[in-house]
Amino acid sequence: MERLEKVNSFQEFVQIFSQFGNEMVEFAHLTGDRQNDLKDEKKKAKMAAARAVLEKCTMMLLTASKTCLRHPNCESAHKNKEGVFDRMKVALDKVIEIVTDCKPSGETDMSSVSIFTGIKEFKMNIEALRENLYFQSKEDLSATLEVILERTEDFTDSAYTSHEHRERILELSTQARLELRQLISVWIQSQSKKTKSIAEELELSVLKISHSLNELKKELHSTATQLAADLLKYHADHVVLKALKLTGVEGNLEGLAEYACKLSEQKEQLVEACRLLRHISGTEPLEITCVHAEETFQVTGQQIISAAETLTLHPSSKIAKENLDVFCEAWESQISDISTLLREINDVFEGRRGEKYGYLSLPRPMKNNANLKSLKADKPDSEEQAKIAKLGLKLGLLTSDANCEIKKWEDQENEIVRNGRNMSSMAYSLYLFTRGEGPLKTSQDLIHQLEVFAEEGLKLASNVQVFSKQLKDDDKLMLLLEINKLSPLCHQLQTITKTPLQNQVFLKVDKCITKTRSMMAILVQLLSLCYKLLKKLQMENNRWVSVTNKDSMDGKT
Repeated sequence: MERLEKVNSFQEFVQIFSQFGNEMVEFAHLTGDRQNDLKDEKKKAKMAAARAVLEKCTMMLLTASKTCLRHPNCESAHKNKEGVFDRMKVALDKVIEIVTDCKPSGETDMSSVSIFTGIKEFKMNIEALRENLYFQSKEDLSATLEVILERTEDFTDSAYTSHEHRERILELSTQARLELRQLISVWIQSQSKKTKSIAEELELSVLKISHSLNELKKELHSTATQLAADLLKYHADHVVLKALKLTGVEGNLEGLAEYACKLSEQKEQLVEACRLLRHISGTEPLEITCVHAEETFQVTGQQIISAAETLTLHPSSKIAKENLDVFCEAWESQISDISTLLREINDVFEGRRGEKYGYLSLPRPMKNNANLKSLKADKPDSEEQAKIAKLGLKLGLLTSDANCEIKKWEDQENEIVRNGRNMSSMAYSLYLFTRGEGPLKTSQDLIHQLEVFAEEGLKLASNVQVFSKQLKDDDKLMLLLEINKLSPLCHQLQTITKTPLQNQVFLKVDKCITKTRSMMAILVQLLSLCYKLLKKLQMENNRWVSVTNKDSMDGKT
């Protein structure tokens, strides 16, 4: 990284980045192994977040550095590149912190304990009064509740909280204070009067305040999830990103200022939603995921604006356009991740806690020196080499996510996971090919492998469709939507492999690997979704068997 920061020529950059990319793949493997060894779910989530940053930033670093080299006097290009390096350094520090199990002095994990965590601890304390009336002081209990209610100001002070939600949160907060006063009054009496009626009254007071806090939790959950869902729906078409790209290629500085302002507003909305989601996420790993999302929106929003400014100043620059596309893709990807996060938070809240944190290792790369070699049938220039390096690296990193999902299926071997395993293995061979390594020696070997890969994708789509017939309508629809993305890509890949391109092998390989990368991204989504739906189906079947057995036993009785 230090060498990449100081590089001055494009040729030198290609050589160093090739080595850097290979080291990042190896690093992803090592950190994945370490993550799997960790028993602490909180540390696992932190490692997953750090690895996600490093994976995305590796691709950003490629285009941001190339843009700087192409436009060395452009201030916004340098600002954009520096932002990527800074974020990668922070992520590497977090990895070091996790593997060495030490934090910089004075640093705390997060700004404050979330509201849901505070309520959970408070309820444990008041329930402990049943066993021990002298468990803690009344002052401590009152102070704990006040800290929780003070944090609800994140909701009531938010410009994005509706008037109805704000009023209801304030009303429930007041009610919780009154219930605590009543509890303390009965508690004082019970310390001097050991009667059955006082004990029952204490029990009733504990139940009442627990109920009030549960109602507060519901209201906070509703407020945060509704805001997040509304924002996801509102920003689903990415109008502002499209407008920024258009103003860039038109060289429209006035338009840039207008849409940069709109993106900043959107960023603030999403950051606020992440903060509120953290309070109601329900588990420490999900809290960490919310913090990661918040940081990503903060940083990426600024980087999109600097990338757009560079393109607007150099509207004919292909690399500046490509750079803006990469940062916009990262933004869109984070929006998609928020959608997944929202589903997981709802699962926890409703008692359907799902699997997560499978950021598993990449397959281990080969050990020989792996500077990017040219394709056998072409002699591409350094720009083409860099493009192949970028495509290959993205593909290699995607196999990490696929292997993570496959790992979850260890006790559920079936046709779907076999298809997934085959596709991941082939995708990794393609990644090695872009480095001039592995079993594929010529571009013809590559084309044949891609034909088999496309066939395997169609088999996967068919097997997933069969599985979907066991599901309820809503779950079936989710799966079919993903299948409808995969099948056309498989057919498109088959068409490209069969289309002769005289003396344009590089172009053909470029198109094929781009399609393969898109298919791998969908594969990761499909494997994750199928696994969750399979577990859900098994739980429902087990519940049905349990109820049937109970009814049968009741009948016999």
